[in-house]
Amino acid sequence: MVTTENSSYSKRLLHLISWGHWFTFFNVGAAILIAVIFLHAEGIPETLIGKAYMLTNWFSHMAFLTFICFVLTVFPLTLLFPKTRFIRGAASFVFSFALCLLVIDGFTYAELGYHINTDSSSQIFALLKEKFQFGTLSLTTLNWIIFIAILLFQLVMSNYCWKHLKELQQLKAPKYLVGVFVSSFFISHIIHVWADADLEYSVLRQDTVLPFSYPSTAKTLLTKYGLFDRTDYVQRKNNPFSFTNKTPDYPELTEVCKNINTPQRSTFLVLNDKVLTEKQLNQFNQSSSVKGSNLLNYIDNASSHDAWFNLLYGLPTIYQEDMKAQQAEPMLFQQINAAQLTTSINVFASKDGNSDLPLWLSNLFTNQSQYEDISSFLFADKLNGLKPGLHVFYFSGQTDYQYELFVNALLLAQQQKDLKDIIWLSSLGNDLDKTTLTPKPALFIFAEKQSRAINELTSVMDVQSTLMRNWFNCRLDYKRYSNGHNIYRVNDDRLFANTAENGLLVIKKDKNLFIDQQGNFETYSTQLDTLISEDSDFPMLIDGVKLINSFSLQNKSIDQNKN
Repeated sequence: MVTTENSSYSKRLLHLISWGHWFTFFNVGAAILIAVIFLHAEGIPETLIGKAYMLTNWFSHMAFLTFICFVLTVFPLTLLFPKTRFIRGAASFVFSFALCLLVIDGFTYAELGYHINTDSSSQIFALLKEKFQFGTLSLTTLNWIIFIAILLFQLVMSNYCWKHLKELQQLKAPKYLVGVFVSSFFISHIIHVWADADLEYSVLRQDTVLPFSYPSTAKTLLTKYGLFDRTDYVQRKNNPFSFTNKTPDYPELTEVCKNINTPQRSTFLVLNDKVLTEKQLNQFNQSSSVKGSNLLNYIDNASSHDAWFNLLYGLPTIYQEDMKAQQAEPMLFQQINAAQLTTSINVFASKDGNSDLPLWLSNLFTNQSQYEDISSFLFADKLNGLKPGLHVFYFSGQTDYQYELFVNALLLAQQQKDLKDIIWLSSLGNDLDKTTLTPKPALFIFAEKQSRAINELTSVMDVQSTLMRNWFNCRLDYKRYSNGHNIYRVNDDRLFANTAENGLLVIKKDKNLFIDQQGNFETYSTQLDTLISEDSDFPMLIDGVKLINSFSLQNKSIDQNKN
């Protein structure tokens, strides 16, 4: 009797295992079909070897992942609980969940360029919520519909495999398909080993396409997203990279904004080449008749030269050479000229000192002056007598006393005016590398906005956008001309990205991701002010690269629509 029971148990177990293999085989086909989402998002490679790798990797990788799912979940359950109904039901739920997750991951990759991960959960959830809007259906309801649809497929396949198991075992075609999967697995790996050695970009760019694929490199991803020239890929792998992205023409001010009423107040940008302290800004705010908003997480990572470009154009440094070649006028200056306001830049530097201003600044400002001290601006008549417009005061190599005395004089002069001017106080640029990753306090004084502490991430690129919206009330979309935002409308999970001579910086909340010119990752904590990891964070890098590219892509699409 024991022998009979053992024999019955063995037959049932072998029958379930055999059924599991065929059930997994059908799920391999389903996974391969769903993976078309990833391939469509990536596009077909240009070279023959790239196409061969995509095809073999597509078949073998999805087959491997599906089989691993069976081995790690359904197979152990079959050994532990060889009950027919339980195993068939559990397997259907497991593969339904896996395929549903694959669909969501495919959609995420198509829209964001990376796979589902915990670090980017907020972006992924926001994306799904935004895109999956079908009438009154909520995101949760839609997910349940997808899951149930896949589950019905699983139940049908489960029932079919169970009832036709003997017929399926007699088929020869599946055996050849298994041979194709195994052959594709080895061929794709051999191609990738060769591509690694020969630096074949058409193969290496596919490293992150399918979930759980090969780890990629920062240089490959930067090439993939257009920040490197593909034809120079081999040299780039051995030499420091350089950004070669060609940008569209800088946009022109719209007629609606040109016809906006001319503002009667001026804007003062009072800048220092040294980092200000929160204590200084709090004292200024207390002295001001109009209380301003403190920017507690203000980012300015560029050198002194490049920071001027970030400030006035609101764009990452990578666009600087193209904008200079185009002789493009920043949107804010187009608006100022349309309103027939004046512009001036006043530099305070010692007689023997070098203010080190970029040469292209001379083409933007109507009036330029340099002073050894602030004695000419200590009286209210002088400051209040300036014509309405944009007035920049830059302190280079000056003491804190000179800067503080000027700011206090400016704030005191404002008390005599009925219509208060807009005042921006901050540092500009970095002379030392150690200050590039640290937030710098800033103060924005605007009578029409309630004062508050702005803890969200803000940056030097926000100045132009903020003034366009609040000084001129121009409603032109920020993305048309800038990477900046209105500082009063920034999101809590905002991302900052900028290029520099020594690499690429991406910041989100407390996390600073720096990729140097050799493609090495370093992750810093803002609060701890220390290195916390050297691991690759490709989702954050991709988000940063997409942000840098947003100005170019936005204007290219608009130019194409015009044509």
